[in-house]
Amino acid sequence: MTAGQKIISTWFKTKKWRQFPFQKEMEEVYLAGYSGLLNAPTGSGKTFAMFLPFLIDYIDRYPTDYQTRKDNGLLMLWITPLRALTNDIRKAMQTVVDDLGIPWKIGTRTGDTPAKEKQELKKKQPEVLLTTPESLHLMLALKDYPKLFENLQVIVADEWHELLGTKRGVQLELGLSRVKALKIKPLSIPTTNNQQLTTHNQHLRIWGISATIGNLEQAAEVLLGNNFDPEKVKLVRANIDKKIIIESVIPPNIEEFSWAGHLGIKLLPEVMQIVEKSKTTLIFTNTRSQTEIWYMAILEKYPEYAGIMAMHHGSLDNELRQWVEEALHNEILKLVVCTSSLDLGVDFRPVDTVVQIGSPKGVARFMQRAGRSGHHPGATSKAYFVPTHSMELLEGAALKQAIKEGVFESRDPILLAMDVLMQYLVTLAVSDGFRPEMIFKEVKTCYAYADLEYHDYQQILDFITKGGKTLSAYDEFLKVEVENGIYKVTSRRVAMRHRLSMGTIVGDVNIRIKFLSGGYLGSIEEYFISKLKVGDVFWFAGRSLELVKVKDMTAYVKKSNKKKGIIPSWMGGRMPLSSQLSAMFREKLDEVVLGVEEDIEIKTLRPLFNLQMELSVLPAKTDFLIEKFTSRDGYHLFFYPFDGRLVHEGMGSLFAYRISKIKKGTYSIAMNDYGFELLTDEEIPIEEAIANDLFTTDNLIEDIEHSLNANEMARRRFRDIAHIAGLIFTGFPGKEMKSKHLQASTSLLFEVFSEYESDNVLVRQAYNEALQFQLEEFRLRQALQRIQGLNVIITESERPTPFSFPIMVDRLSREKLTTESLEERVAKMSLKYEDLS
Repeated sequence: MTAGQKIISTWFKTKKWRQFPFQKEMEEVYLAGYSGLLNAPTGSGKTFAMFLPFLIDYIDRYPTDYQTRKDNGLLMLWITPLRALTNDIRKAMQTVVDDLGIPWKIGTRTGDTPAKEKQELKKKQPEVLLTTPESLHLMLALKDYPKLFENLQVIVADEWHELLGTKRGVQLELGLSRVKALKIKPLSIPTTNNQQLTTHNQHLRIWGISATIGNLEQAAEVLLGNNFDPEKVKLVRANIDKKIIIESVIPPNIEEFSWAGHLGIKLLPEVMQIVEKSKTTLIFTNTRSQTEIWYMAILEKYPEYAGIMAMHHGSLDNELRQWVEEALHNEILKLVVCTSSLDLGVDFRPVDTVVQIGSPKGVARFMQRAGRSGHHPGATSKAYFVPTHSMELLEGAALKQAIKEGVFESRDPILLAMDVLMQYLVTLAVSDGFRPEMIFKEVKTCYAYADLEYHDYQQILDFITKGGKTLSAYDEFLKVEVENGIYKVTSRRVAMRHRLSMGTIVGDVNIRIKFLSGGYLGSIEEYFISKLKVGDVFWFAGRSLELVKVKDMTAYVKKSNKKKGIIPSWMGGRMPLSSQLSAMFREKLDEVVLGVEEDIEIKTLRPLFNLQMELSVLPAKTDFLIEKFTSRDGYHLFFYPFDGRLVHEGMGSLFAYRISKIKKGTYSIAMNDYGFELLTDEEIPIEEAIANDLFTTDNLIEDIEHSLNANEMARRRFRDIAHIAGLIFTGFPGKEMKSKHLQASTSLLFEVFSEYESDNVLVRQAYNEALQFQLEEFRLRQALQRIQGLNVIITESERPTPFSFPIMVDRLSREKLTTESLEERVAKMSLKYEDLS
C-alpha cells in the first residue's frame, strides 16, 4: 500500500466503514492513470469512490507535507447538473479533508454563488471546485483563463446520464475539449525534499459518474471525446444488488371508462396512510402543477401536517428550496411534495419512503426516484406507485418487471448542435480570443461534432463576425472582430451581454413573485401571469395569493384567505412513454391475453379488460388493433400502437395525410400514450388505406412534412435555438423582454433566413430538431416497421371501449368553447355509454 492508501484505509476504519469492491477497483484504475465512467446506483457511495482515490494520489505526491501545503491551485473540477447537488457533495468532501487534516476549503461556483464569493474565487482558486456546465463556460469567458486550469488533475462529470442527450451535455463536451487541449508550459513545483513535479493537462484525467442507462459504453465515448486513447479508458461497474421494494397503490374501485389524471387525488387517503407509517416521505409528481395541487389537497384534508410538510420544485425561490433541503437533513419534515428537482444525488438519509404519483414514463427515472429512499449503502429503497388513471396500473406492473429484468433507457447523444457551438465560439472570443483552425480541430474531437463540415463551421464564423449573408447591415450581429487571425470580442457591451445570456436552458420568460411586504417566493412563466387580472387569487408555493400589481417583470402579491384559487400551469408539457417502457407495457398486455395473472395490477384490471374484450378485442403483442365507432360527432377511428404520445402525434398526422390521398377530408386528431384517434364527418376507408401501404416507411420524411406544418414546428424550435446562439438578447436581470417580443423577433429572423439564406445552419437545425424531438421520427419509423409485421384487427362497436374512452377525453380537454367543466362532460359521457349496456 502507498502512503495515501494507508491513510485512507485508516480513515475507513475510524468510521467503521468498509470499501465496496467497486470502490477498490475505482481506486486501482484511478491511481493507474485511467479515465472513464463509474456506473453505480444511487446511495452506494459513488462520491467517495471518486474523491478518495484523488486524495490518495495527492497524499502520495506529498507524503510528508500534505497537511501543511496550501495554495495548490485548482486540482479537481467536479461538475454537476443541479446546483442543489453541490451542497451535499461539498459537505461530504469537506468532512473528509477536515478529518485528514488537509488544509483545504472545498469551493462552489454556481448561479447561486454570491458575487463577492465569485470574485474571491477569481483571486484564489480552491483545490476542489464544484460547479455546473454553465459556470465552466463562464470560467472560459475570463481573461487569462488557462491559468485557472494549469494545475488541474481531474475533471468529474457527476450524474452524467442526466446531461447526456441534452444541450447542456454538448456544452460540457465543448468545455472539456478546450481544457484538454490547453498546452500549458509545465510548472516546476518545489517540494520539501527538493524534488520537481511537473504537471500539465496532457495527463488530465476525466471521469463520469452515471446511474444505469442502456448505453453506458457510448456514454463514456461521448464524455471522453474522439481523441482519447481507448487503452487508457475503463468502465467501472458497481454491480451492487440494490434492494428495492415497489408496490402499486390499488384503487378500491377500478373504473371501466378511465380517463387521465383524475384518479390520483382520489387515492389521497391511501397515500396518507403510507406517509403516516413512514419516518420521512418524498411524494414525487411529474409536473410543478401537480406538486402544487397535491400540497394544497393535503393541507386542506390533513391540516395537522402544516409545519412538518413542505414542497420543492424548480420555480420556487432558491432560499425556500435550500430551507427544505436543510430541514430534510435535520429531520424536521415528515413529508415533502416535489418534482424532479429532488431526483438527483441529494443525500437525505431520513427518507425511508418514496411515493410516485402517476407514471414517470421511464424505467430509469423511476429507479432514480425510488433510490431517494434508503439512500445509503446496504439500505432498502421503498417506493409506491400511485396510478392517476386505471390503465396506468398496467404501467406500474411494466415498471416493476423492467426493473427486475434490468431494462433501462438509453440516452441518445445530441449531434451537431450549431446553436451551442455558436455560443461557445463567442465565449472564447470574449476571453482571450481564438484561432479558428485550432478550435475547429478541438471541436471535431467532441462526439457531438465529429461530423462537422468546415463549410458549416465557416458559416458560423461568418455570422458572428459579419452577420452572415443577410444581417451584415446590423451592428448587433457583428460581435467578433478579427485581428491578426485571432477572433476576439473587443466591445465591453457585447461581452457583458454575452455573459448574461450564456447557457442552454431555455424556457418561457419568468415573472418573479414577490410579497408587497418584501420577500420572494419564486417565479412563474409570463404567459400564466398575463392571464390574471388584479385581484385574482392563485395558489403558489403552498400559499393562497392575491395579485396586486405587475411591474418590471415582478408580480407583487399579498396573502389571501380564499381557499379557492387558480393553480399555475407550466409549459413543460407531458412526458412521453419511453420505448423500453412501451415494449414492456406490450409484454404485460400480452400476458393478460394469455391469461397470466401473477401481478396484482393485472388482477385488479380484469373487469376493465373483460369489458374491452366484450366490446372489441384485447390485442396480443402479435396484433395491431384498430377500432371503429360512430357518434353524433362523426366517424371515429382508433389505433393502438402503445408507443407513446409523441410517436402517436406524428403517426396520427401521417395516417390522416395518407388516407386523405384516397378520400379527401378534414381530420381531428387526439392521442394518449396508448393510441390515437382520427375523427371526421365521413366514413374513413381504412381497409383501402391499409391495402395502399398505410404503414410503409417509404417516403416517410416527405409524408411527415406534408402531413404536418413542418414550417411552424421548425419556427417554434427556432425560438430556443436563436436564444442559445445569441441572435437575440433577452434582457437584463429583472428587465427581461416579454415573450411576445421575443417570439416576434425570432419569427422575423426565421422568415429572413428561410427566404434569403436557405442553407442557414440554424434553420436546418430547427427542422432537424422538430423531427427528432417533437415527433421522435426514429421511434416513429421503428413503430411502423413493427406494425408491418403484425396481424391487423379492425373492430366496430356501438360505444367507446375502455381503450378509446380516455383518448376521446383528451380531445375534449382541448376544446375550450364550453360552459361545463371537463369533469361534468366526462361524467355525462360515462353515464350515457353505461346506459347503453
